[in-house]
Amino acid sequence: MVMDFSASFMRCSWVKFVGGWVLSLLLMAALASDISAQSTEAQATPATVGKTAAQSATQATSTMQPGESATTHSTSSLRLGTGDLVEVGVYNAPELTTKARVNSKGEIYLPLIDYVRVAGLTAEEAEGLIQKLLSDGSFVKNPHVTLFVDQYASEGASVLGEVARAGVYPVTGEQRLLDLISAAGGFTEKAGRSITVTHRDQPDKPITIPLSRNVSDNPQSNIAVLPGDTIIVRKADLVYVVGDVGRPSGFLMDSAHLTVLQAIALAGGTTRTANLGGTRIIHRGPGGLSETPVELKKILRAKAPDVTMQADDILFVPTSATKVLAGRAMEAAMQAATAASILAIP
Repeated sequence: MVMDFSASFMRCSWVKFVGGWVLSLLLMAALASDISAQSTEAQATPATVGKTAAQSATQATSTMQPGESATTHSTSSLRLGTGDLVEVGVYNAPELTTKARVNSKGEIYLPLIDYVRVAGLTAEEAEGLIQKLLSDGSFVKNPHVTLFVDQYASEGASVLGEVARAGVYPVTGEQRLLDLISAAGGFTEKAGRSITVTHRDQPDKPITIPLSRNVSDNPQSNIAVLPGDTIIVRKADLVYVVGDVGRPSGFLMDSAHLTVLQAIALAGGTTRTANLGGTRIIHRGPGGLSETPVELKKILRAKAPDVTMQADDILFVPTSATKVLAGRAMEAAMQAATAASILAIP
Protein backbone atom coordinates (compact mmCIF):
# COMPACT_ATOMS: atom_id res chain seq x y z
CA MET A 1 0.00 0.00 0.00
CA VAL A 2 2.79 2.29 0.84
CA MET A 3 4.47 1.66 -2.52
CA ASP A 4 1.27 2.23 -4.46
CA PHE A 5 0.63 5.54 -2.67
CA SER A 6 4.14 6.78 -3.34
CA ALA A 7 3.89 5.93 -7.01
CA SER A 8 0.59 7.71 -7.35
CA PHE A 9 2.00 10.77 -5.61
CA MET A 10 5.01 10.90 -7.92
CA ARG A 11 2.87 10.55 -11.04
CA CYS A 12 0.66 13.44 -9.85
CA SER A 13 3.67 15.67 -9.15
CA TRP A 14 5.17 14.91 -12.58
CA VAL A 15 1.93 15.82 -14.31
CA LYS A 16 1.75 19.15 -12.42
CA PHE A 17 5.36 19.94 -13.26
CA VAL A 18 4.88 19.21 -16.95
CA GLY A 19 1.61 21.16 -17.02
CA GLY A 20 3.18 24.20 -15.36
CA TRP A 21 6.13 24.14 -17.77
CA VAL A 22 3.84 23.95 -20.78
CA LEU A 23 1.70 26.82 -19.45
CA SER A 24 4.82 28.95 -18.94
CA LEU A 25 5.88 28.29 -22.52
CA LEU A 26 2.47 29.31 -23.82
CA LEU A 27 2.50 32.54 -21.79
CA MET A 28 5.99 33.42 -23.01
CA ALA A 29 5.00 32.75 -26.62
CA ALA A 30 1.94 35.00 -26.30
CA LEU A 31 3.97 37.77 -24.71
CA ALA A 32 6.62 37.54 -27.43
CA SER A 33 3.90 37.76 -30.10
CA ASP A 34 2.46 40.94 -28.56
CA ILE A 35 5.89 42.59 -28.33
CA SER A 36 6.65 41.69 -31.94
CA ALA A 37 3.32 43.10 -33.09
CA GLN A 38 3.87 46.37 -31.23
CA SER A 39 7.40 46.70 -32.64
CA THR A 40 6.14 46.07 -36.16
CA GLU A 41 3.40 48.68 -35.71
CA ALA A 42 5.85 51.22 -34.35
CA GLN A 43 8.16 50.69 -37.30
CA ALA A 44 5.34 50.92 -39.80
CA THR A 45 3.83 54.13 -38.38
CA PRO A 46 6.45 56.63 -39.73
CA ALA A 47 6.34 55.04 -43.15
CA THR A 48 2.55 55.13 -43.10
CA VAL A 49 2.55 58.76 -42.00
CA GLY A 50 5.07 59.64 -44.69
CA LYS A 51 3.02 57.81 -47.30
CA THR A 52 -0.13 59.57 -46.14
CA ALA A 53 1.62 62.94 -46.21
CA ALA A 54 2.92 62.24 -49.69
CA GLN A 55 -0.56 61.27 -50.85
CA SER A 56 -1.99 64.46 -49.31
CA ALA A 57 0.68 66.54 -50.99
CA THR A 58 -0.01 64.83 -54.30
CA GLN A 59 -3.72 65.50 -53.94
CA ALA A 60 -3.08 69.10 -52.97
CA THR A 61 -0.79 69.53 -55.98
CA SER A 62 -3.32 67.99 -58.30
CA THR A 63 -6.09 70.29 -57.05
CA MET A 64 -3.96 73.49 -57.27
CA GLN A 65 -4.70 75.37 -60.42
CA PRO A 66 -1.73 76.26 -62.62
CA GLY A 67 -0.54 79.81 -62.14
CA GLU A 68 -1.86 80.07 -58.59
CA SER A 69 1.58 80.37 -57.06
CA ALA A 70 1.98 83.65 -55.21
CA THR A 71 5.36 84.19 -56.82
CA THR A 72 3.99 84.19 -60.36
CA HIS A 73 1.90 87.31 -59.88
CA SER A 74 3.25 90.79 -59.57
CA THR A 75 1.96 92.59 -56.51
CA SER A 76 3.08 95.93 -57.88
CA SER A 77 0.48 98.49 -58.86
CA LEU A 78 2.79 99.94 -61.52
CA ARG A 79 1.38 100.10 -65.01
CA LEU A 80 3.24 98.95 -68.06
CA GLY A 81 4.70 101.52 -70.41
CA THR A 82 6.89 101.98 -73.45
CA GLY A 83 10.29 100.36 -73.08
CA ASP A 84 9.34 97.91 -70.33
CA LEU A 85 10.74 94.39 -70.77
CA VAL A 86 8.20 91.66 -69.96
CA GLU A 87 8.21 87.86 -69.99
CA VAL A 88 4.96 86.06 -70.79
CA GLY A 89 4.43 82.37 -70.04
CA VAL A 90 1.50 80.02 -70.67
CA TYR A 91 1.05 77.00 -68.41
CA ASN A 92 1.75 73.69 -70.14
CA ALA A 93 2.64 75.50 -73.38
CA PRO A 94 6.36 76.31 -73.21
CA GLU A 95 6.45 77.08 -76.94
CA LEU A 96 4.36 80.19 -76.23
CA THR A 97 6.83 81.62 -73.71
CA THR A 98 7.84 85.06 -74.96
CA LYS A 99 10.17 87.79 -73.81
CA ALA A 100 9.38 91.15 -75.41
CA ARG A 101 9.79 94.87 -74.90
CA VAL A 102 6.80 97.20 -75.08
CA ASN A 103 7.15 99.19 -78.31
CA SER A 104 6.41 102.87 -78.92
CA LYS A 105 2.75 102.01 -79.58
CA GLY A 106 2.43 100.31 -76.21
CA GLU A 107 2.26 96.82 -77.74
CA ILE A 108 4.09 93.51 -77.44
CA TYR A 109 4.16 90.70 -80.00
CA LEU A 110 2.94 87.26 -78.89
CA PRO A 111 2.84 84.00 -80.90
CA LEU A 112 -0.60 83.12 -82.30
CA ILE A 113 -2.17 86.35 -81.02
CA ASP A 114 -0.07 88.95 -82.89
CA TYR A 115 0.37 92.40 -81.32
CA VAL A 116 -1.33 93.11 -77.98
CA ARG A 117 -1.61 96.55 -76.43
CA VAL A 118 -0.53 96.38 -72.78
CA ALA A 119 0.55 99.96 -72.09
CA GLY A 120 -1.42 101.43 -69.23
CA LEU A 121 -2.29 98.02 -67.77
CA THR A 122 -0.95 96.42 -64.61
CA ALA A 123 0.75 93.03 -64.90
CA GLU A 124 -2.39 91.31 -63.59
CA GLU A 125 -4.62 93.12 -66.08
CA ALA A 126 -2.29 92.20 -68.94
CA GLU A 127 -2.41 88.55 -67.84
CA GLY A 128 -6.19 88.58 -67.97
CA LEU A 129 -6.23 90.19 -71.41
CA ILE A 130 -3.81 87.64 -72.89
CA GLN A 131 -5.75 84.75 -71.35
CA LYS A 132 -8.95 86.05 -72.93
CA LEU A 133 -7.32 86.42 -76.37
CA LEU A 134 -5.92 82.87 -76.23
CA SER A 135 -9.26 81.47 -75.14
CA ASP A 136 -11.40 83.46 -77.60
CA GLY A 137 -9.15 82.43 -80.48
CA SER A 138 -9.35 78.76 -79.43
CA PHE A 139 -5.57 78.65 -79.38
CA VAL A 140 -5.31 77.22 -75.86
CA LYS A 141 -8.04 75.57 -73.81
CA ASN A 142 -8.44 77.15 -70.38
CA PRO A 143 -5.15 79.07 -70.63
CA HIS A 144 -3.31 80.21 -67.53
CA VAL A 145 -0.96 83.11 -68.27
CA THR A 146 1.77 84.64 -66.15
CA LEU A 147 3.42 87.97 -66.93
CA PHE A 148 6.59 89.06 -65.18
CA VAL A 149 8.19 92.48 -65.63
CA ASP A 150 11.92 91.88 -66.04
CA GLN A 151 12.78 95.55 -66.34
CA TYR A 152 10.94 98.82 -66.16
CA ALA A 153 12.01 101.47 -68.64
CA SER A 154 12.94 103.71 -65.75
CA GLU A 155 14.43 101.95 -62.75
CA GLY A 156 14.84 105.27 -60.97
CA ALA A 157 12.90 108.33 -59.88
CA SER A 158 13.48 111.85 -61.17
CA VAL A 159 14.24 114.45 -58.50
CA LEU A 160 13.89 117.96 -59.87
CA GLY A 161 13.53 121.52 -58.68
CA GLU A 162 15.18 123.05 -55.65
CA VAL A 163 17.62 120.29 -54.71
CA ALA A 164 21.39 120.39 -54.71
CA ARG A 165 21.84 117.79 -57.47
CA ALA A 166 18.79 117.29 -59.64
CA GLY A 167 18.71 114.07 -61.65
CA VAL A 168 17.49 110.48 -61.84
CA TYR A 169 18.24 108.32 -58.80
CA PRO A 170 17.86 104.55 -58.54
CA VAL A 171 14.96 103.15 -56.55
CA THR A 172 16.04 99.85 -55.04
CA GLY A 173 13.97 98.10 -52.43
CA GLU A 174 11.64 100.25 -50.37
CA GLN A 175 12.54 103.89 -50.88
CA ARG A 176 10.88 106.88 -49.25
CA LEU A 177 10.55 110.47 -50.37
CA LEU A 178 13.20 111.84 -48.03
CA ASP A 179 15.60 109.06 -49.04
CA LEU A 180 15.56 110.39 -52.61
CA ILE A 181 15.82 114.01 -51.46
CA SER A 182 18.84 113.09 -49.38
CA ALA A 183 20.43 111.27 -52.35
CA ALA A 184 19.96 114.48 -54.38
CA GLY A 185 21.97 116.46 -51.84
CA GLY A 186 19.07 117.92 -49.89
CA PHE A 187 17.16 121.14 -50.39
CA THR A 188 18.59 124.42 -51.64
CA GLU A 189 18.14 127.65 -49.72
CA LYS A 190 15.35 128.61 -52.10
CA ALA A 191 13.33 125.41 -51.59
CA GLY A 192 9.71 125.83 -50.62
CA ARG A 193 7.80 123.77 -48.12
CA SER A 194 5.82 121.65 -50.51
CA ILE A 195 6.82 118.85 -52.90
CA THR A 196 4.90 117.53 -55.89
CA VAL A 197 5.12 113.78 -56.49
CA THR A 198 3.74 112.27 -59.70
CA HIS A 199 3.49 108.49 -59.72
CA ARG A 200 4.35 106.68 -62.92
CA ASP A 201 1.00 104.89 -63.06
CA GLN A 202 -1.01 108.09 -62.36
CA PRO A 203 0.56 110.86 -64.42
CA ASP A 204 -2.60 112.94 -64.33
CA LYS A 205 -2.91 112.88 -60.53
CA PRO A 206 0.10 114.63 -58.96
CA ILE A 207 0.26 114.67 -55.18
CA THR A 208 1.30 117.75 -53.22
CA ILE A 209 3.20 116.90 -50.04
CA PRO A 210 3.47 119.64 -47.39
CA LEU A 211 6.74 119.76 -45.47
CA SER A 212 6.98 120.83 -41.86
CA ARG A 213 10.03 122.27 -40.14
CA ASN A 214 10.38 119.08 -38.12
CA VAL A 215 9.96 115.92 -40.20
CA SER A 216 8.85 113.93 -37.15
CA ASP A 217 5.82 116.21 -36.81
CA ASN A 218 4.36 114.85 -40.05
CA PRO A 219 5.75 111.37 -40.80
CA GLN A 220 2.92 110.72 -43.27
CA SER A 221 4.59 113.13 -45.67
CA ASN A 222 7.48 110.70 -46.15
CA ILE A 223 5.60 108.61 -48.71
CA ALA A 224 6.90 105.61 -50.64
CA VAL A 225 8.52 106.26 -54.02
CA LEU A 226 8.36 103.83 -56.95
CA PRO A 227 10.46 103.51 -60.12
CA GLY A 228 9.40 106.05 -62.73
CA ASP A 229 8.03 108.57 -60.23
CA THR A 230 8.81 112.27 -60.62
CA ILE A 231 9.58 114.43 -57.58
CA ILE A 232 9.59 118.21 -57.93
CA VAL A 233 10.68 120.42 -55.04
CA ARG A 234 8.87 123.70 -55.48
CA LYS A 235 10.76 126.95 -55.34
CA ALA A 236 9.67 129.11 -52.45
CA ASP A 237 8.00 132.42 -53.17
CA LEU A 238 10.45 135.24 -52.48
CA VAL A 239 10.00 138.86 -51.49
CA TYR A 240 12.96 141.23 -51.47
CA VAL A 241 13.41 144.27 -49.24
CA VAL A 242 16.31 146.46 -50.35
CA GLY A 243 17.55 150.01 -49.99
CA ASP A 244 17.83 152.04 -46.83
CA VAL A 245 16.69 149.38 -44.34
CA GLY A 246 18.40 147.63 -41.45
CA ARG A 247 18.97 144.24 -43.15
CA PRO A 248 18.40 144.24 -46.91
CA SER A 249 17.39 140.66 -47.63
CA GLY A 250 15.21 138.29 -49.53
CA PHE A 251 12.54 136.48 -47.51
CA LEU A 252 10.86 133.15 -48.20
CA MET A 253 7.08 133.39 -48.18
CA ASP A 254 5.58 130.35 -46.50
CA SER A 255 2.12 131.84 -46.64
CA ALA A 256 0.40 133.47 -49.57
CA HIS A 257 0.28 136.88 -47.89
CA LEU A 258 3.00 139.27 -46.80
CA THR A 259 2.38 142.95 -46.34
CA VAL A 260 4.71 145.93 -46.64
CA LEU A 261 4.77 146.47 -42.88
CA GLN A 262 5.65 142.83 -42.27
CA ALA A 263 8.42 142.96 -44.85
CA ILE A 264 9.88 146.17 -43.35
CA ALA A 265 9.79 144.60 -39.88
CA LEU A 266 11.60 141.48 -41.14
CA ALA A 267 14.26 143.71 -42.71
CA GLY A 268 14.93 145.43 -39.41
CA GLY A 269 12.98 148.59 -40.15
CA THR A 270 14.08 151.70 -42.04
CA THR A 271 17.12 153.82 -41.22
CA ARG A 272 17.21 157.50 -40.32
CA THR A 273 18.25 158.50 -43.79
CA ALA A 274 15.46 156.58 -45.55
CA ASN A 275 13.26 158.52 -47.93
CA LEU A 276 9.91 157.03 -46.93
CA GLY A 277 8.07 159.07 -49.53
CA GLY A 278 10.03 157.48 -52.35
CA THR A 279 9.28 153.85 -51.37
CA ARG A 280 7.95 151.71 -54.17
CA ILE A 281 7.20 148.09 -55.05
CA ILE A 282 8.71 146.71 -58.22
CA HIS A 283 6.65 143.90 -59.75
CA ARG A 284 7.91 141.24 -62.11
CA GLY A 285 5.12 140.34 -64.48
CA PRO A 286 4.74 138.66 -67.86
CA GLY A 287 5.08 142.04 -69.52
CA GLY A 288 8.26 142.99 -67.66
CA LEU A 289 8.87 145.23 -64.67
CA SER A 290 6.45 147.79 -63.26
CA GLU A 291 6.50 150.13 -60.28
CA THR A 292 3.84 150.86 -57.69
CA PRO A 293 4.36 153.83 -55.31
CA VAL A 294 3.92 153.00 -51.61
CA GLU A 295 2.97 155.63 -49.01
CA LEU A 296 5.20 154.05 -46.42
CA LYS A 297 5.25 157.09 -44.16
CA LYS A 298 1.44 157.09 -43.91
CA ILE A 299 1.32 153.30 -43.53
CA LEU A 300 3.73 153.50 -40.58
CA ARG A 301 1.48 156.10 -38.98
CA ALA A 302 -1.64 154.00 -39.71
CA LYS A 303 -2.99 156.74 -41.97
CA ALA A 304 -3.04 154.53 -45.06
CA PRO A 305 -3.93 150.85 -45.58
CA ASP A 306 -1.17 148.31 -45.61
CA VAL A 307 -0.25 146.89 -49.02
CA THR A 308 -0.09 143.16 -49.75
CA MET A 309 2.99 142.01 -51.62
CA GLN A 310 3.21 139.21 -54.16
CA ALA A 311 5.85 136.62 -54.93
CA ASP A 312 9.04 138.07 -56.43
CA ASP A 313 8.10 141.63 -55.47
CA ILE A 314 10.92 144.02 -54.58
CA LEU A 315 10.26 146.63 -51.90
CA PHE A 316 12.71 149.47 -52.46
CA VAL A 317 13.27 152.14 -49.82
CA PRO A 318 15.59 154.87 -51.18
CA THR A 319 17.70 157.25 -49.09
CA SER A 320 16.90 160.91 -48.81
CA ALA A 321 20.05 161.77 -50.74
CA THR A 322 19.00 159.65 -53.70
CA LYS A 323 18.13 161.92 -56.60
CA VAL A 324 17.82 159.66 -59.54
CA LEU A 325 15.24 159.16 -62.21
CA ALA A 326 12.64 156.43 -61.91
CA GLY A 327 14.58 154.24 -64.35
CA ARG A 328 17.81 154.59 -62.35
CA ALA A 329 15.90 153.80 -59.14
CA MET A 330 14.55 150.61 -60.69
CA GLU A 331 18.00 149.61 -61.87
CA ALA A 332 19.50 150.20 -58.44
CA ALA A 333 16.73 148.19 -56.80
CA MET A 334 17.26 145.24 -59.17
CA GLN A 335 20.99 145.19 -58.46
CA ALA A 336 20.42 145.29 -54.73
CA ALA A 337 17.82 142.51 -54.93
CA THR A 338 20.24 140.28 -56.79
CA ALA A 339 22.84 140.65 -54.08
CA ALA A 340 20.42 140.32 -51.18
CA SER A 341 20.68 137.33 -48.89
CA ILE A 342 17.71 135.00 -48.54
CA LEU A 343 16.07 134.39 -45.17
CA ALA A 344 13.19 132.13 -44.23
CA ILE A 345 10.24 133.80 -42.63
CA PRO A 346 9.85 132.35 -39.11
